[in-house]
Order: sequence, then structure tokens, then C-alpha cells
Amino acid sequence: MPTEFKIVLFLCSWGPHAAFQRLQDQRADIPPEIKMVRIPCSGRISKALLFKPFEMGADGVILVGCAPGACRYGTGTETAAENTEDTRRILDLIGLDGERVQLGNFQPDAADDLLAFLKAFAARIRELGKSPVRTQAGRDRFTSEPETVEAIVARHDVFACQDCGKCTSACSLALAGKPFSPRYVAAEIIAGHADRPDVRESVNACLTCGVCYERCPSAVNFPEFIKDMRAYYHERDVSAAPAHGGFFQSMMRAMTSEPLVPRRWTHLPESIRTNPKSRVLFFGGCASYFDIFFHKFLAVQTERIVEDSLRLLNFFDVEPALMSDERCCGHDLLWSGDRENFLRLARINADAIAATGAEEIITACPECCHTLGTEYARYGIELSVKVTHMHAFLEREIGKGAVAFKAPQGRMAFQDACRQSRFDGQADLPRKLLKHLCADTTDALDDDGAPTPCCGNSAWIGCDAFSKHFQVQRLQRVCQSGTTNLITACPKCQIHLRCAMEDVLRGDDLKVETMDLVSAIARSIYWA
Repeated sequence: MPTEFKIVLFLCSWGPHAAFQRLQDQRADIPPEIKMVRIPCSGRISKALLFKPFEMGADGVILVGCAPGACRYGTGTETAAENTEDTRRILDLIGLDGERVQLGNFQPDAADDLLAFLKAFAARIRELGKSPVRTQAGRDRFTSEPETVEAIVARHDVFACQDCGKCTSACSLALAGKPFSPRYVAAEIIAGHADRPDVRESVNACLTCGVCYERCPSAVNFPEFIKDMRAYYHERDVSAAPAHGGFFQSMMRAMTSEPLVPRRWTHLPESIRTNPKSRVLFFGGCASYFDIFFHKFLAVQTERIVEDSLRLLNFFDVEPALMSDERCCGHDLLWSGDRENFLRLARINADAIAATGAEEIITACPECCHTLGTEYARYGIELSVKVTHMHAFLEREIGKGAVAFKAPQGRMAFQDACRQSRFDGQADLPRKLLKHLCADTTDALDDDGAPTPCCGNSAWIGCDAFSKHFQVQRLQRVCQSGTTNLITACPKCQIHLRCAMEDVLRGDDLKVETMDLVSAIARSIYWA
């Protein structure tokens, strides 16, 4: 029976499948919109797999596994429950409604209960209506011609490479032992080998941190070259699989659906003051999504960066406006090669920002700041507002005087954000703030003024054992220097470095307190 609704049923092969098969044998009236996918264990269905059907046009997803205590793999039922709950919370945040994902647990002899469960879920999906997410097939595609490798090479003047090797000698991946060399990638692509798998793999592996560009005597902008090559691969559907099952790219593509209405600020503390008519708009970024996704293993709380930014704005008598339906800025789509959906998201954001009437956007995320302030204009999307990083706002306000800081406890080290320090040329900005923090304790900061190496990942792609290796090296250096607090400037740096701290073989050897610079200031500033 044809139906306008689409529901994906992930069904465990063991107990629940026996129940489902019995329903099929009985020719039970299973709702026709339900399409079954047989799986080895409900615990193997990650958050990315639970979300992916929505990007592809599903209206609901059911995950059915064994009853508690009956999983033959031990932890499958528990893992399925956690993944389902996290996915529901993220669906609620992006405005898709968490009720569209449901977990059920059934024994082999519970066929009637399973049928009732499936019918109830299908009825609920019909009440909720069609998913607001629109698939690629249901929308107009951009019609620009795919770019050739020759055009990309010429635009970035990659021929200027002198093959001197300074890029490779500074590259974090190469220093970690990975067989990776920017000059090799450049040479192979110039030689016409761009479509060779090993070259494609190297393009995907690049961290795009910008160290190579700093060192290049010919000023070949390798990160921008890599960005365009990734778009080249994406247009030909040969991009490498991103990390975490592509969850974040999938979520960001879903956000390009205009009927979707995110609920970005539903959990904001009541003590924070905002003003919808303010000329200052605060852009929060994706921190709240990160916190839900990574909470089990890393206990990250990057949303605190956002809340502390708002508290500091209030501290300086700024009550910013917020976009209740704020979406991702599109940074990770752009840098993973999905330029088409980046542009779609950027256009939606530009219209939404213009509608607020704001004159200035302030954000604490270096990727949002770079994307809104630089990348949008680079791709022809002009924002009629000034884009300011939270650090610049703080330096401006602190410079007026009348504030002081509590002395820091312990010794601090700083982790640069690549987009801020190398792309936007603002490595000195967070250091000025750190000097304010440490004004009365000059030996409290372990920093030589030079931007630190990348945290090990960019745009949720290319993470591997080599990334983990130099993350560990970075943490070892921090711990050996007697540092007790690692101050970061990007939520992703916190996530990646905290991930490295989870190394069970090293125990507490890599543990160090990690805090964003904005939060460190919020906790110590006071009116003098």
C-alpha cells in the first residue's frame, strides 16, 4: 500500500527479529510506511546511523533491540538506549522533534507487543506530519560547472612551490610520523594524479591548520588549495568518509532545509539577559550539539563557553539579541568539500541575520568568526554587519579600565585556535587577555608567544592514530611543564584534547584541567 510517510525500522537479528518474523508469517497488518533494516545488534546503530535516515527523507526512525539483560553481546541494549536518547535530544534542538526516534525492546515471544508498538509509533508520526527536512532530490541544485584540477592549481599558483620541504618539516602530521607531505600532494596533483586514491587520501588527511602556509617562501596557500580539492572530490562523490560516521555533516545538511526551525536557545539560564531589539547579535555556534554528542566519554561542556560569553556581555552592560532558530555557520561543510550545502546554509543565515536588524555579530567560536567574517564574503554572500570575536570585544572593554582579575590558581598554558591565530592573524589577541588574567602573577603563564600546533582535527575529518599521537605529545609537554590549566580558544580543541586524555593505557598521566579563555575570564573578572 503506497504511503506518503517513510519510517525506517532498525531491527536486531536476534530476539526482536524472531518476533517480527512471526508477524510476517501471520501476515499481520504491519504499518506499510515501515521499512525494515535487519541489523546484528541495536548497540551497533550509532547516533550517525540513527540520524542519517532523516537527512535522506525519513519521517521517523525506530530502533528495536533485545530486552534488557538479553543482549548476547552484553552492552548492546544499554548502548542503544544512550544513542537513542542523545539523538532525540539533538533532534529536539534542531527542530525535528525527538519523538521521531523511538527505541523498543522485545523478546522473541512478544510479537503482539511489537505490533502494537509499531502501530503506535506510525500513528504518532502521522500526527507529527512529514519531516521538515528536504532531501537533495527535492530541491534545486546549484548549476555551476564543476571546477577542473587545472583551474584549482592555477588559481592558487601551486606551480610556485619550490619543493623546498619547509612545509613538510613543520607539518604536525609529518612530525607525528604520518607519511604525509604538502609538497608531495602539490607535486602529484600538478602531475595529473589528483584522482589517484593515495593523493585523495592525503588531501582528506590534511588538518588545514595553516602552518605550511606560514612557512612557505612562495606563499602557496595550501589550506585554501586543499579546500578546493575537497570540493572537487565531493562534486564527483569520491570524498572520504568523515569522522563520527559523518554525524555532524549530516546534521548540518539537514539544517539547510528552510522549513526546519531549530530551537537553539531553549536551555539558556534565566539569569542571562537578552534583548531581541539589540544592535548586537550573539552567534552561539554548535557547542550545545557537541555537548550532547560527546557527553558520555568526554564530559565536555563547551556550551559553558557560550553561556560565559553572554554573562560577560551582560557584565559590560550589553544585552545581545539571539536568533532563536540559529543554524550552523557551515564551516565544516565548506572544509569537508560540500560547498553546495555550505552556500545553501550561508544564504539562509545571511537572510536571518539581516532580519534581526543587528549591526554587529559577536561570537566566541573562532570557526564561526572566520566563516561569517571571511568565507561568506569570499563566496559572494555579504553580511551587512560587523563580525567580532568575543576576544576582541573583551580586549576593547577591558582596555577601558575599571576591572580587575582574581589571581589564577596554578600555572597555565594556551592552545591556539588555528582559524583565529593563523587564518585571521589574531594570535596576539588571546595573549593580551591572558596577560590581563596573569597581571599580578607573571610566572603563571607558560607561553612563548608563537601559535601552538593544531589540536589534531578539522571539520570532523581525517582523525586517525597520528592525530592522536601528537595530541598526546602536546599534553605530555603541558603536563611536564608543571601546567595545571590548559586554556583553549575553540570548543573543538577542548573536545580533541579531552579525547586524547581518555587513553586508558596512560591513566591520569595526560589529565590536565581544560577551560576556554572566555570562561577563565568570566570566573575571575570583577569591577575594581
